[in-house]
Amino acid sequence: MTSPISFRSAATAVPSLPTPPTGFAVAAYPTYAQAQGAVEYLIKNEFSIQDVTIVGSDLQLVERVIGRLTAGKLAAAGAASGAWMGLFVGLLMGFFAPVQGGVLVLMLVSVLIGAAFGAVMGYLGYSVAKGRRDFTSASQVVARRYDVLCEPRSAEQARDLLTRMELGQRG
Repeated sequence: MTSPISFRSAATAVPSLPTPPTGFAVAAYPTYAQAQGAVEYLIKNEFSIQDVTIVGSDLQLVERVIGRLTAGKLAAAGAASGAWMGLFVGLLMGFFAPVQGGVLVLMLVSVLIGAAFGAVMGYLGYSVAKGRRDFTSASQVVARRYDVLCEPRSAEQARDLLTRMELGQRG
């Protein structure tokens, strides 16, 4: 979430509240990479880029399955994060240890205790889930179409440049 308070000058301020895009559609692309390439082409041709907006339409959430979750994987992940927490606690306690030789032993024991606790908690988390959602995934929001919009004062110039770009790629 963005803050509605802006500390930029009024001349360079981007609207801080959600606003619908303005301008004319000068091109449409099936992927964001193609729309981005069109904007980069406009930049290379000295176009006033402040007039350009990329708008994704027909948004959808895409979740790609990456792998299977097992009790062992979750226990190992828990052990790793527990070890980091144990190291942190060991370092903090090491600052207050009265004997200098015992600091390394204190840190090592803290890491081992943290790893054991993390592994147990990871395994318990898996067993409580009882087979629901036994996979890992990555989610992203994508659009079916990306429009390049341009303010009316320069829309015709943008359309001409992008037409030249398309003709150059085909020819």
